[in-house]
Amino acid sequence: MRPDVVELDRISDYPDYWAARRPTAEAMVLDTLRLTYAELAAAVDRYARAMFAAGVRRGDRVAVLCTPRPEGLICFLAAARLGAMFTGLNLRFKLDELAYVVADSMPRLLIALPQFESRDYRLDLRVLADEHRSIEQVITLFEAVPGLSRSLDAFLTAGESIDGDAYARAVDTVEPEDPVLLVYTSGSSGRPKGAMISHRGLCHCSRNQCDHWWADPLRVLDNLTISNMFGVGDLFCYCLVGGGTTVFMERFDPAGVLATIERERVTVWGQVATMLQLALAHQDATSADISSLQLIFWAGAPAPRELITRLQAICPNLSTNYGLTETVAGVTYAKIGSSLDVLADTAGAPDPRYELRVVSADGRVLGDGEEGEVQVRGRCRMIGYFNKPEATAAMIDTEGWLHTGDLGLRRPDGNYRIVGRLSDMYKSGGFNVYPREIEILLEGYPGVSLAAVVGVPDGLYGEVGWAYLAPKPGAVLKEPALSAWCRERLANFKVPKRFIIGDQLPMLAVGKIDKAALKRAARGELDGNGPDRPE
Repeated sequence: MRPDVVELDRISDYPDYWAARRPTAEAMVLDTLRLTYAELAAAVDRYARAMFAAGVRRGDRVAVLCTPRPEGLICFLAAARLGAMFTGLNLRFKLDELAYVVADSMPRLLIALPQFESRDYRLDLRVLADEHRSIEQVITLFEAVPGLSRSLDAFLTAGESIDGDAYARAVDTVEPEDPVLLVYTSGSSGRPKGAMISHRGLCHCSRNQCDHWWADPLRVLDNLTISNMFGVGDLFCYCLVGGGTTVFMERFDPAGVLATIERERVTVWGQVATMLQLALAHQDATSADISSLQLIFWAGAPAPRELITRLQAICPNLSTNYGLTETVAGVTYAKIGSSLDVLADTAGAPDPRYELRVVSADGRVLGDGEEGEVQVRGRCRMIGYFNKPEATAAMIDTEGWLHTGDLGLRRPDGNYRIVGRLSDMYKSGGFNVYPREIEILLEGYPGVSLAAVVGVPDGLYGEVGWAYLAPKPGAVLKEPALSAWCRERLANFKVPKRFIIGDQLPMLAVGKIDKAALKRAARGELDGNGPDRPE
Protein backbone atom coordinates (compact mmCIF):
# COMPACT_ATOMS: atom_id res chain seq x y z
CA MET A 1 0.00 0.00 0.00
CA ARG A 2 1.19 3.48 -0.78
CA PRO A 3 1.98 5.30 2.50
CA ASP A 4 0.27 8.59 1.61
CA VAL A 5 -3.13 7.13 0.68
CA VAL A 6 -5.51 8.49 3.27
CA GLU A 7 -9.23 8.18 3.90
CA LEU A 8 -10.80 11.62 3.61
CA ASP A 9 -14.33 12.50 4.65
CA ARG A 10 -15.66 13.44 1.21
CA ILE A 11 -14.82 12.00 -2.19
CA SER A 12 -14.86 15.52 -3.66
CA ASP A 13 -11.98 16.52 -1.36
CA TYR A 14 -9.47 14.30 -3.17
CA PRO A 15 -8.74 16.56 -6.18
CA ASP A 16 -7.65 19.38 -3.85
CA TYR A 17 -5.80 16.94 -1.60
CA TRP A 18 -3.66 15.59 -4.44
CA ALA A 19 -3.34 18.99 -6.12
CA ALA A 20 -1.65 20.27 -2.95
CA ARG A 21 0.79 17.35 -2.92
CA ARG A 22 1.28 16.38 -6.57
CA PRO A 23 -0.02 19.29 -8.66
CA THR A 24 1.72 18.34 -11.90
CA ALA A 25 0.93 14.61 -11.72
CA GLU A 26 -1.54 13.40 -14.33
CA ALA A 27 -5.02 12.78 -12.98
CA MET A 28 -7.05 12.09 -16.14
CA VAL A 29 -6.16 11.07 -19.67
CA LEU A 30 -8.39 10.61 -22.72
CA ASP A 31 -6.42 10.40 -25.95
CA THR A 32 -4.79 13.85 -26.28
CA LEU A 33 -6.77 15.38 -23.39
CA ARG A 34 -4.60 15.31 -20.28
CA LEU A 35 -5.38 16.91 -16.91
CA THR A 36 -3.01 17.29 -13.99
CA TYR A 37 -4.31 17.20 -10.43
CA ALA A 38 -4.03 21.00 -10.27
CA GLU A 39 -6.14 21.25 -13.42
CA LEU A 40 -8.63 18.67 -12.15
CA ALA A 41 -9.10 20.54 -8.87
CA ALA A 42 -9.72 23.79 -10.75
CA ALA A 43 -12.17 22.06 -13.11
CA VAL A 44 -14.16 20.49 -10.28
CA ASP A 45 -14.49 23.90 -8.61
CA ARG A 46 -15.57 25.54 -11.87
CA TYR A 47 -18.20 22.87 -12.59
CA ALA A 48 -19.49 23.05 -9.01
CA ARG A 49 -19.85 26.83 -9.23
CA ALA A 50 -21.83 26.43 -12.45
CA MET A 51 -24.10 23.87 -10.81
CA PHE A 52 -24.57 26.20 -7.85
CA ALA A 53 -25.52 29.02 -10.24
CA ALA A 54 -28.06 26.65 -11.79
CA GLY A 55 -29.68 26.08 -8.39
CA VAL A 56 -28.18 22.72 -7.46
CA ARG A 57 -28.11 22.26 -3.70
CA ARG A 58 -27.51 19.55 -1.13
CA GLY A 59 -29.80 16.57 -1.74
CA ASP A 60 -30.57 17.42 -5.38
CA ARG A 61 -29.84 15.04 -8.24
CA VAL A 62 -27.76 15.62 -11.36
CA ALA A 63 -28.16 13.12 -14.22
CA VAL A 64 -25.36 12.66 -16.75
CA LEU A 65 -25.57 10.75 -20.02
CA CYS A 66 -22.11 10.31 -21.47
CA THR A 67 -19.24 7.97 -22.09
CA PRO A 68 -16.43 7.33 -19.60
CA ARG A 69 -14.60 10.62 -20.15
CA PRO A 70 -13.21 13.40 -17.94
CA GLU A 71 -16.19 15.76 -18.26
CA GLY A 72 -18.60 13.13 -16.95
CA LEU A 73 -16.54 12.29 -13.89
CA ILE A 74 -15.81 15.97 -13.22
CA CYS A 75 -19.59 16.44 -13.14
CA PHE A 76 -19.73 13.67 -10.55
CA LEU A 77 -17.14 15.32 -8.32
CA ALA A 78 -18.74 18.77 -8.75
CA ALA A 79 -22.18 17.49 -7.78
CA ALA A 80 -20.60 15.70 -4.82
CA ARG A 81 -18.95 18.95 -3.70
CA LEU A 82 -22.41 20.52 -3.37
CA GLY A 83 -23.91 17.48 -1.64
CA ALA A 84 -25.97 16.50 -4.69
CA MET A 85 -26.34 12.95 -5.98
CA PHE A 86 -24.84 11.99 -9.33
CA THR A 87 -26.88 9.61 -11.47
CA GLY A 88 -25.05 8.18 -14.46
CA LEU A 89 -27.26 7.17 -17.37
CA ASN A 90 -26.33 4.20 -19.53
CA LEU A 91 -25.76 5.13 -23.17
CA ARG A 92 -27.08 1.71 -24.20
CA PHE A 93 -30.49 2.39 -22.69
CA LYS A 94 -33.46 3.00 -24.95
CA LEU A 95 -35.77 5.94 -24.32
CA ASP A 96 -38.18 4.04 -22.03
CA GLU A 97 -35.28 2.84 -19.88
CA LEU A 98 -33.81 6.33 -19.64
CA ALA A 99 -37.24 7.75 -18.82
CA TYR A 100 -37.71 5.32 -15.95
CA VAL A 101 -34.46 6.36 -14.24
CA VAL A 102 -35.13 10.05 -14.83
CA ALA A 103 -38.69 9.77 -13.49
CA ASP A 104 -37.49 7.97 -10.38
CA SER A 105 -34.43 10.11 -9.62
CA MET A 106 -36.02 13.48 -10.53
CA PRO A 107 -32.79 15.28 -11.51
CA ARG A 108 -32.60 19.06 -11.54
CA LEU A 109 -29.96 19.05 -14.29
CA LEU A 110 -29.52 16.74 -17.26
CA ILE A 111 -26.03 16.87 -18.78
CA ALA A 112 -25.46 14.80 -21.90
CA LEU A 113 -23.61 14.01 -25.07
CA PRO A 114 -25.97 15.00 -27.89
CA GLN A 115 -24.70 12.07 -29.95
CA PHE A 116 -22.13 9.32 -29.82
CA GLU A 117 -20.93 7.30 -32.77
CA SER A 118 -24.00 6.22 -34.75
CA ARG A 119 -26.62 7.14 -32.16
CA ASP A 120 -28.22 10.57 -31.93
CA TYR A 121 -29.59 11.32 -28.44
CA ARG A 122 -31.10 14.73 -29.21
CA LEU A 123 -34.65 13.50 -29.72
CA ASP A 124 -34.46 11.37 -26.56
CA LEU A 125 -33.16 14.36 -24.59
CA ARG A 126 -35.97 16.53 -25.89
CA VAL A 127 -38.59 13.98 -24.84
CA LEU A 128 -37.00 13.61 -21.39
CA ALA A 129 -36.91 17.38 -20.89
CA ASP A 130 -40.51 17.82 -22.06
CA GLU A 131 -42.00 15.00 -20.01
CA HIS A 132 -40.10 15.30 -16.71
CA ARG A 133 -40.72 18.54 -14.88
CA SER A 134 -37.86 18.09 -12.43
CA ILE A 135 -35.39 18.90 -15.24
CA GLU A 136 -34.75 22.63 -15.12
CA GLN A 137 -31.86 22.73 -17.56
CA VAL A 138 -30.34 20.51 -20.22
CA ILE A 139 -26.63 20.99 -20.89
CA THR A 140 -24.97 19.30 -23.84
CA LEU A 141 -21.26 18.71 -24.19
CA PHE A 142 -19.39 20.58 -26.91
CA GLU A 143 -22.32 22.51 -28.42
CA ALA A 144 -25.82 23.73 -27.69
CA VAL A 145 -28.87 22.13 -29.28
CA PRO A 146 -31.23 24.92 -30.41
CA GLY A 147 -34.45 24.96 -28.46
CA LEU A 148 -33.21 22.30 -26.03
CA SER A 149 -29.92 22.93 -24.31
CA ARG A 150 -27.07 25.23 -23.37
CA SER A 151 -23.55 24.29 -24.27
CA LEU A 152 -21.22 23.16 -21.52
CA ASP A 153 -19.05 26.26 -22.07
CA ALA A 154 -22.02 28.61 -21.62
CA PHE A 155 -23.09 26.69 -18.53
CA LEU A 156 -19.61 26.99 -17.00
CA THR A 157 -19.37 30.68 -17.82
CA ALA A 158 -22.60 31.33 -15.90
CA GLY A 159 -20.92 30.04 -12.75
CA GLU A 160 -18.25 32.72 -12.76
CA SER A 161 -20.52 35.40 -11.30
CA ILE A 162 -21.96 33.60 -8.29
CA ASP A 163 -21.78 34.81 -4.68
CA GLY A 164 -18.53 33.19 -3.55
CA ASP A 165 -19.43 33.29 0.15
CA ALA A 166 -22.79 31.57 -0.44
CA TYR A 167 -21.07 28.93 -2.53
CA ALA A 168 -18.46 28.30 0.18
CA ARG A 169 -21.18 27.94 2.82
CA ALA A 170 -23.01 25.42 0.63
CA VAL A 171 -19.85 23.35 0.24
CA ASP A 172 -19.16 23.47 3.99
CA THR A 173 -22.59 22.03 4.84
CA VAL A 174 -21.90 18.73 3.05
CA GLU A 175 -21.47 15.87 5.53
CA PRO A 176 -19.56 12.58 5.13
CA GLU A 177 -22.77 10.57 5.45
CA ASP A 178 -24.54 12.51 2.71
CA PRO A 179 -25.38 10.46 -0.41
CA VAL A 180 -23.13 11.21 -3.36
CA LEU A 181 -24.03 8.53 -5.90
CA LEU A 182 -27.42 7.23 -6.99
CA VAL A 183 -26.78 3.99 -8.85
CA TYR A 184 -29.68 2.09 -10.37
CA THR A 185 -29.65 -1.65 -9.93
CA SER A 186 -32.28 -4.33 -10.43
CA GLY A 187 -34.24 -5.59 -7.46
CA SER A 188 -36.95 -8.02 -6.47
CA SER A 189 -39.70 -6.02 -8.19
CA GLY A 190 -38.00 -6.34 -11.56
CA ARG A 191 -37.66 -2.57 -11.79
CA PRO A 192 -34.32 -0.87 -11.06
CA LYS A 193 -33.91 0.80 -7.68
CA GLY A 194 -31.58 3.69 -6.92
CA ALA A 195 -28.93 2.69 -4.38
CA MET A 196 -27.66 5.72 -2.46
CA ILE A 197 -23.92 5.66 -1.78
CA SER A 198 -22.42 8.05 0.77
CA HIS A 199 -19.23 10.07 0.66
CA ARG A 200 -17.89 8.11 3.61
CA GLY A 201 -18.76 4.72 2.15
CA LEU A 202 -17.14 5.57 -1.16
CA CYS A 203 -13.99 7.00 0.45
CA HIS A 204 -13.71 4.09 2.87
CA CYS A 205 -14.18 1.33 0.30
CA SER A 206 -11.91 2.96 -2.30
CA ARG A 207 -9.21 3.43 0.30
CA ASN A 208 -9.51 -0.24 1.29
CA GLN A 209 -9.28 -1.30 -2.33
CA CYS A 210 -5.85 0.36 -2.46
CA ASP A 211 -4.71 -2.13 0.18
CA HIS A 212 -5.69 -5.10 -1.99
CA TRP A 213 -4.96 -3.78 -5.49
CA TRP A 214 -1.92 -1.56 -5.85
CA ALA A 215 0.58 -0.59 -8.52
CA ASP A 216 3.33 2.00 -8.68
CA PRO A 217 2.76 4.14 -10.64
CA LEU A 218 -1.00 3.74 -10.40
CA ARG A 219 -2.36 4.07 -13.95
CA VAL A 220 -5.84 2.56 -14.26
CA LEU A 221 -7.76 1.88 -17.47
CA ASP A 222 -11.42 2.95 -17.22
CA ASN A 223 -13.66 2.05 -20.15
CA LEU A 224 -16.81 1.07 -18.24
CA THR A 225 -20.13 2.90 -18.07
CA ILE A 226 -20.58 5.76 -15.62
CA SER A 227 -23.95 4.26 -14.69
CA ASN A 228 -22.56 1.47 -12.49
CA MET A 229 -20.26 1.05 -9.52
CA PHE A 230 -17.54 -0.75 -11.45
CA GLY A 231 -16.81 2.20 -13.72
CA VAL A 232 -17.31 4.99 -11.18
CA GLY A 233 -16.21 3.24 -8.00
CA ASP A 234 -13.92 0.26 -8.57
CA LEU A 235 -11.96 2.04 -11.31
CA PHE A 236 -12.26 5.83 -11.09
CA CYS A 237 -12.70 6.46 -7.35
CA TYR A 238 -10.13 3.81 -6.46
CA CYS A 239 -7.61 5.52 -8.72
CA LEU A 240 -8.55 9.01 -7.50
CA VAL A 241 -8.23 8.05 -3.83
CA GLY A 242 -4.84 6.50 -4.61
CA GLY A 243 -3.66 9.65 -6.37
CA GLY A 244 -3.20 7.78 -9.65
CA THR A 245 -3.94 8.46 -13.30
CA THR A 246 -7.26 7.35 -14.77
CA VAL A 247 -6.84 6.49 -18.45
CA PHE A 248 -10.26 6.72 -20.07
CA MET A 249 -11.64 4.98 -23.14
CA GLU A 250 -15.10 6.00 -24.29
CA ARG A 251 -16.12 2.47 -25.15
CA PHE A 252 -14.75 -1.04 -24.98
CA ASP A 253 -12.84 -2.08 -28.09
CA PRO A 254 -10.47 -5.09 -27.95
CA ALA A 255 -7.83 -3.63 -30.24
CA GLY A 256 -8.20 -0.20 -28.65
CA VAL A 257 -7.75 -1.62 -25.16
CA LEU A 258 -4.48 -3.29 -26.10
CA ALA A 259 -3.23 -0.17 -27.89
CA THR A 260 -4.17 2.08 -24.97
CA ILE A 261 -2.42 -0.13 -22.42
CA GLU A 262 0.69 -0.03 -24.59
CA ARG A 263 0.59 3.70 -25.36
CA GLU A 264 -0.27 4.92 -21.86
CA ARG A 265 1.75 2.31 -19.95
CA VAL A 266 -1.31 1.27 -17.98
CA THR A 267 -0.42 -0.66 -14.83
CA VAL A 268 -3.87 -1.80 -13.62
CA TRP A 269 -6.32 -3.53 -15.96
CA GLY A 270 -9.69 -4.19 -14.35
CA GLN A 271 -12.59 -5.51 -16.47
CA VAL A 272 -15.42 -7.97 -16.47
CA ALA A 273 -14.07 -11.33 -17.54
CA THR A 274 -15.83 -11.14 -20.91
CA MET A 275 -13.82 -8.06 -21.86
CA LEU A 276 -10.53 -9.69 -20.91
CA GLN A 277 -11.50 -12.72 -22.98
CA LEU A 278 -12.37 -10.61 -26.04
CA ALA A 279 -9.17 -8.57 -25.79
CA LEU A 280 -6.93 -11.62 -25.59
CA ALA A 281 -8.78 -13.25 -28.49
CA HIS A 282 -7.97 -10.31 -30.75
CA GLN A 283 -5.24 -10.73 -33.33
CA ASP A 284 -3.25 -7.85 -31.79
CA ALA A 285 -2.94 -9.66 -28.44
CA THR A 286 0.26 -11.43 -29.45
CA SER A 287 2.01 -8.30 -30.74
CA ALA A 288 0.87 -5.58 -28.35
CA ASP A 289 3.35 -4.55 -25.67
CA ILE A 290 1.34 -4.76 -22.44
CA SER A 291 4.36 -5.44 -20.26
CA SER A 292 3.56 -2.33 -18.18
CA LEU A 293 0.75 -4.23 -16.43
CA GLN A 294 1.41 -4.86 -12.75
CA LEU A 295 -2.10 -6.05 -11.83
CA ILE A 296 -5.08 -7.56 -13.66
CA PHE A 297 -8.39 -8.08 -11.90
CA TRP A 298 -11.93 -8.97 -12.88
CA ALA A 299 -15.26 -8.52 -11.15
CA GLY A 300 -18.94 -8.95 -11.87
CA ALA A 301 -18.67 -12.60 -12.92
CA PRO A 302 -16.17 -15.50 -12.61
CA ALA A 303 -13.41 -16.02 -15.17
CA PRO A 304 -12.88 -19.34 -16.95
CA ARG A 305 -9.78 -21.32 -16.00
CA GLU A 306 -8.40 -21.09 -19.54
CA LEU A 307 -8.58 -17.30 -19.42
CA ILE A 308 -6.89 -17.15 -16.01
CA THR A 309 -4.06 -19.33 -17.27
CA ARG A 310 -3.49 -16.95 -20.18
CA LEU A 311 -3.58 -13.96 -17.84
CA GLN A 312 -1.03 -15.56 -15.53
CA ALA A 313 1.38 -15.75 -18.45
CA ILE A 314 0.95 -12.00 -19.03
CA CYS A 315 0.99 -10.78 -15.43
CA PRO A 316 1.51 -12.90 -12.31
CA ASN A 317 -0.47 -10.47 -10.13
CA LEU A 318 -4.11 -11.46 -10.59
CA SER A 319 -7.15 -10.97 -8.40
CA THR A 320 -10.92 -11.05 -8.33
CA ASN A 321 -13.50 -10.04 -5.77
CA TYR A 322 -17.15 -10.16 -4.78
CA GLY A 323 -19.44 -7.26 -4.07
CA LEU A 324 -22.70 -5.60 -5.01
CA THR A 325 -23.75 -2.10 -5.91
CA GLU A 326 -25.25 -2.06 -2.42
CA THR A 327 -21.87 -2.94 -0.81
CA VAL A 328 -20.19 0.01 -2.63
CA ALA A 329 -17.16 -2.09 -3.61
CA GLY A 330 -15.73 -5.54 -3.08
CA VAL A 331 -16.17 -7.19 0.30
CA THR A 332 -13.99 -10.19 -0.56
CA TYR A 333 -10.71 -10.23 -2.46
CA ALA A 334 -8.57 -12.99 -3.88
CA LYS A 335 -5.09 -12.39 -2.54
CA ILE A 336 -2.41 -11.51 -5.08
CA GLY A 337 -0.53 -14.71 -5.91
CA SER A 338 -3.54 -16.95 -5.27
CA SER A 339 -3.66 -20.35 -6.95
CA LEU A 340 -5.65 -21.10 -10.07
CA ASP A 341 -8.15 -22.97 -7.88
CA VAL A 342 -8.81 -19.89 -5.72
CA LEU A 343 -9.00 -17.50 -8.68
CA ALA A 344 -11.34 -19.71 -10.71
CA ASP A 345 -13.57 -21.20 -8.03
CA THR A 346 -13.85 -18.50 -5.37
CA ALA A 347 -14.23 -14.77 -4.91
CA GLY A 348 -11.49 -14.65 -2.31
CA ALA A 349 -11.61 -13.98 1.42
CA PRO A 350 -13.39 -11.17 3.29
CA ASP A 351 -11.71 -7.83 3.80
CA PRO A 352 -10.85 -7.90 7.54
CA ARG A 353 -12.76 -4.63 8.08
CA TYR A 354 -16.07 -6.28 7.15
CA GLU A 355 -18.15 -9.12 8.57
CA LEU A 356 -19.47 -11.86 6.29
CA ARG A 357 -21.61 -14.81 7.16
CA VAL A 358 -23.66 -17.51 5.42
CA VAL A 359 -27.20 -17.92 6.72
CA SER A 360 -29.83 -20.60 6.12
CA ALA A 361 -33.44 -19.85 5.15
CA ASP A 362 -34.48 -20.29 8.78
CA GLY A 363 -31.88 -17.83 10.06
CA ARG A 364 -29.12 -20.18 11.23
CA VAL A 365 -25.53 -19.10 10.74
CA LEU A 366 -23.90 -21.89 8.74
CA GLY A 367 -20.47 -23.44 8.92
CA ASP A 368 -17.86 -24.20 6.28
CA GLY A 369 -19.17 -25.94 3.20
CA GLU A 370 -22.85 -25.22 3.91
CA GLU A 371 -24.76 -23.23 1.31
CA GLY A 372 -26.90 -20.27 2.31
CA GLU A 373 -27.40 -16.57 1.75
CA VAL A 374 -24.29 -14.42 1.99
CA GLN A 375 -24.81 -11.50 4.37
CA VAL A 376 -22.46 -8.57 4.95
CA ARG A 377 -22.04 -6.00 7.71
CA GLY A 378 -19.72 -3.01 8.01
CA ARG A 379 -19.01 0.39 6.52
CA CYS A 380 -19.20 -1.18 3.06
CA ARG A 381 -22.91 -0.53 2.81
CA MET A 382 -25.23 1.75 0.89
CA ILE A 383 -27.40 4.23 2.77
CA GLY A 384 -30.52 2.68 1.27
CA TYR A 385 -32.72 2.81 -1.79
CA PHE A 386 -33.89 6.24 -2.94
CA ASN A 387 -37.50 6.86 -1.82
CA LYS A 388 -38.00 3.15 -1.13
CA PRO A 389 -37.93 2.55 2.64
CA GLU A 390 -39.65 -0.83 2.38
CA ALA A 391 -37.11 -2.14 -0.10
CA THR A 392 -34.31 -0.77 2.09
CA ALA A 393 -35.71 -2.54 5.16
CA ALA A 394 -35.91 -5.79 3.19
CA MET A 395 -32.26 -5.45 2.17
CA ILE A 396 -30.73 -4.28 5.47
CA ASP A 397 -32.06 -5.81 8.68
CA THR A 398 -32.31 -4.21 12.10
CA GLU A 399 -28.90 -5.61 13.13
CA GLY A 400 -27.20 -3.97 10.18
CA TRP A 401 -26.73 -7.10 8.07
CA LEU A 402 -27.10 -6.53 4.34
CA HIS A 403 -28.89 -9.46 2.73
CA THR A 404 -27.16 -9.94 -0.62
CA GLY A 405 -29.61 -12.41 -2.11
CA ASP A 406 -26.63 -14.47 -3.27
CA LEU A 407 -26.14 -18.10 -2.35
CA GLY A 408 -22.64 -18.98 -1.27
CA LEU A 409 -20.46 -20.96 1.06
CA ARG A 410 -17.25 -20.47 2.97
CA ARG A 411 -14.51 -22.96 2.26
CA PRO A 412 -12.22 -24.25 5.02
CA ASP A 413 -9.43 -22.03 3.63
CA GLY A 414 -11.55 -18.93 4.36
CA ASN A 415 -12.36 -18.14 0.74
CA TYR A 416 -15.98 -17.71 -0.30
CA ARG A 417 -17.59 -19.37 -3.30
CA ILE A 418 -20.72 -17.84 -4.82
CA VAL A 419 -22.92 -20.66 -6.09
CA GLY A 420 -26.13 -18.96 -7.22
CA ARG A 421 -28.81 -16.41 -6.45
CA LEU A 422 -31.91 -16.47 -4.33
CA SER A 423 -33.61 -14.46 -7.05
CA ASP A 424 -33.46 -15.28 -10.74
CA MET A 425 -31.48 -12.18 -11.69
CA TYR A 426 -28.47 -13.03 -13.82
CA LYS A 427 -25.35 -11.23 -15.03
CA SER A 428 -24.53 -10.93 -18.70
CA GLY A 429 -21.11 -9.54 -19.50
CA GLY A 430 -20.96 -8.12 -15.98
CA PHE A 431 -24.33 -6.30 -16.24
CA ASN A 432 -27.22 -7.16 -13.94
CA VAL A 433 -30.27 -8.38 -15.88
CA TYR A 434 -33.59 -8.88 -14.13
CA PRO A 435 -35.89 -11.21 -16.11
CA ARG A 436 -39.18 -9.66 -15.00
CA GLU A 437 -38.40 -6.41 -16.80
CA ILE A 438 -37.94 -8.35 -20.06
CA GLU A 439 -40.97 -10.54 -19.41
CA ILE A 440 -43.18 -7.47 -18.96
CA LEU A 441 -41.97 -6.17 -22.31
CA LEU A 442 -42.51 -9.51 -24.08
CA GLU A 443 -45.99 -9.91 -22.63
CA GLY A 444 -46.84 -6.62 -24.32
CA TYR A 445 -45.91 -8.07 -27.71
CA PRO A 446 -48.96 -8.89 -29.86
CA GLY A 447 -49.69 -12.59 -29.67
CA VAL A 448 -47.70 -13.41 -26.51
CA SER A 449 -49.72 -14.95 -23.71
CA LEU A 450 -46.95 -15.76 -21.21
CA ALA A 451 -43.23 -15.08 -21.10
CA ALA A 452 -40.49 -16.43 -18.87
CA VAL A 453 -36.83 -15.47 -19.12
CA VAL A 454 -34.02 -17.43 -17.47
CA GLY A 455 -30.27 -16.97 -17.38
CA VAL A 456 -28.24 -19.80 -18.89
CA PRO A 457 -24.45 -20.30 -18.91
CA ASP A 458 -22.51 -18.75 -21.78
CA GLY A 459 -18.81 -19.13 -22.47
CA LEU A 460 -18.30 -15.48 -23.43
CA TYR A 461 -20.77 -13.44 -21.41
CA GLY A 462 -21.03 -15.62 -18.31
CA GLU A 463 -24.79 -15.87 -18.69
CA VAL A 464 -27.33 -14.91 -21.36
CA GLY A 465 -31.11 -14.85 -21.36
CA TRP A 466 -33.32 -17.44 -22.97
CA ALA A 467 -36.97 -16.45 -23.37
CA TYR A 468 -39.67 -19.12 -23.23
CA LEU A 469 -42.97 -17.97 -24.72
CA ALA A 470 -46.53 -19.26 -24.92
CA PRO A 471 -48.59 -17.70 -27.76
CA LYS A 472 -52.17 -16.56 -27.61
CA PRO A 473 -54.66 -18.81 -29.45
CA GLY A 474 -54.16 -18.50 -33.18
CA ALA A 475 -51.04 -16.33 -32.90
CA VAL A 476 -47.84 -17.20 -34.75
CA LEU A 477 -44.65 -15.98 -33.10
CA LYS A 478 -41.38 -15.65 -35.00
CA GLU A 479 -37.98 -15.35 -33.34
CA PRO A 480 -36.57 -12.61 -35.63
CA ALA A 481 -39.56 -10.35 -35.00
CA LEU A 482 -39.39 -10.94 -31.24
CA SER A 483 -35.68 -10.17 -31.20
CA ALA A 484 -36.20 -6.97 -33.19
CA TRP A 485 -39.01 -5.91 -30.80
CA CYS A 486 -36.65 -6.30 -27.84
CA ARG A 487 -33.70 -4.61 -29.54
CA GLU A 488 -35.79 -1.52 -30.21
CA ARG A 489 -36.73 -1.24 -26.53
CA LEU A 490 -33.92 -2.72 -24.44
CA ALA A 491 -30.19 -2.30 -23.96
CA ASN A 492 -28.42 -5.00 -25.96
CA PHE A 493 -27.23 -6.94 -22.90
CA LYS A 494 -30.87 -7.46 -21.87
CA VAL A 495 -32.05 -8.86 -25.21
CA PRO A 496 -32.56 -12.65 -24.94
CA LYS A 497 -30.22 -14.74 -27.01
CA ARG A 498 -32.90 -17.39 -27.66
CA PHE A 499 -36.67 -17.24 -28.07
CA ILE A 500 -38.22 -20.66 -27.52
CA ILE A 501 -41.91 -20.89 -28.40
CA GLY A 502 -44.20 -23.64 -27.09
CA ASP A 503 -47.89 -24.25 -26.59
CA GLN A 504 -47.59 -23.73 -22.84
CA LEU A 505 -45.10 -23.14 -20.06
CA PRO A 506 -44.56 -25.49 -17.08
CA MET A 507 -46.48 -24.32 -14.02
CA LEU A 508 -46.10 -24.91 -10.30
CA ALA A 509 -49.03 -25.92 -8.15
CA VAL A 510 -49.28 -22.37 -6.83
CA GLY A 511 -49.88 -21.09 -10.37
CA LYS A 512 -46.42 -19.65 -11.01
CA ILE A 513 -44.21 -20.54 -13.95
CA ASP A 514 -41.76 -23.31 -13.01
CA LYS A 515 -38.49 -21.57 -13.85
CA ALA A 516 -36.46 -24.41 -12.37
CA ALA A 517 -37.93 -26.67 -15.08
CA LEU A 518 -37.02 -24.11 -17.73
CA LYS A 519 -33.46 -23.95 -16.49
CA ARG A 520 -33.22 -27.74 -16.53
CA ALA A 521 -34.49 -27.75 -20.12
CA ALA A 522 -31.92 -25.11 -21.09
CA ARG A 523 -29.10 -27.04 -19.43
CA GLY A 524 -30.25 -30.21 -21.14
CA GLU A 525 -30.05 -28.56 -24.53
CA LEU A 526 -26.67 -27.02 -23.81
CA ASP A 527 -25.36 -30.42 -22.71
CA GLY A 528 -26.91 -32.11 -25.72
CA ASN A 529 -28.99 -34.33 -23.46
CA GLY A 530 -32.46 -32.90 -23.75
CA PRO A 531 -35.03 -30.93 -25.69
CA ASP A 532 -35.11 -27.19 -25.98
CA ARG A 533 -38.63 -27.13 -24.54
CA PRO A 534 -39.63 -28.41 -21.12
CA GLU A 535 -42.10 -31.26 -21.18
